[in-house]
Amino acid sequence: MDDQGEVGICFDFLGYMGIDVCIHIMGFIDDPTDLVRAGAVSRSWRQFVVGCNFAKELCIRSFPIISSISHIYIARDSSSFSVDSSMDWAFLVRQHEVYASLNHALTKSKASTRDCIIEAAVSASSTDILPDESVVNTLNPRDRFIDRASYWSSKGKSDPEVPETLVYKIRNGIWVITEIDVQPFEAFFQPGHPIYSSRFVRFRVGYLKPMYTQSDLEPLPLQKPADDMFIWSYKSPVYPMEKENRLQPFVLPEPVPCIGGFLQVELLGRVQRQEMDNLFYICICYVRVMGRTLHPAFNIDREFDGKLSLIYHPEKLGSIMENNPNVNPPDFHPEMLWQRIGMLENLLRGFEGGNQVEADDVEEDDLL
Repeated sequence: MDDQGEVGICFDFLGYMGIDVCIHIMGFIDDPTDLVRAGAVSRSWRQFVVGCNFAKELCIRSFPIISSISHIYIARDSSSFSVDSSMDWAFLVRQHEVYASLNHALTKSKASTRDCIIEAAVSASSTDILPDESVVNTLNPRDRFIDRASYWSSKGKSDPEVPETLVYKIRNGIWVITEIDVQPFEAFFQPGHPIYSSRFVRFRVGYLKPMYTQSDLEPLPLQKPADDMFIWSYKSPVYPMEKENRLQPFVLPEPVPCIGGFLQVELLGRVQRQEMDNLFYICICYVRVMGRTLHPAFNIDREFDGKLSLIYHPEKLGSIMENNPNVNPPDFHPEMLWQRIGMLENLLRGFEGGNQVEADDVEEDDLL
């Protein structure tokens, strides 16, 4: 009825258009909230939205890594099922609810951003001196450890355009990565304190190729480059890196989901020669990943065949959709661990005042 009290003509376009046209139109929806609203219009709309698996298709279209999920377990009623295993209406409804909730959590979650979600360093494209300049050192937020400099160094190159890559394993679970921070290393033990940054940096997120298993990554870190062992499903823009000794933040243009996956840091262009051999190096002190976890509402189990099972707790969805500092408190912080190791370091050196290592204390053997 309009403002003049006249009854308007209403009709449901689902009854007037062919199914292919309707599916094509629905394919333009890119917000999970709009999809839920469409399913609430009427009984016929709900049957259309649920029966055509729009929630699952939108989730995979927005986040291709979701396609690796083959099994779903709903903890509330202890029900489990394989994805797309049935056309039964009850099954389709459960599958719709899970994917709609997952997509909503991935795009709308207000859970607090957390740091240090890196589980382990996997490999480096090159390393100058092992183990002293291992990629493992980039997990330490301090640039010195037990009287020695702590950093990763590439091998020296005469060509400044030769790139380098560092690969890391992200902690298990479903993470939404929002920012990656990188700190170049300042060689405080060399004349002039040169900073061995790269000119640019780019990031990739991905997962193991099907022919590999987690056992192929043991023990970590690998002593050879492992970049070809992964399918990189996301590639960031190229960011300029400043030649400064500080933790430099690189905010991703959009949140990137990572399910028990891997991160590649691609360092492009060399800007600093080493005086002793006149070669270009890249040295990194620290790498940090910022993101949000979907725990406790969602979790992931990896099966023996490499496939993923999604575990969903519907009653806990609200905890990650609100910015509640009391929900999902951070684990023991790696930076806190390194601070305590620093205290132990001082004790081992016999100091009480926590004196830092001075440049003069570093022997010539510590040079790049």
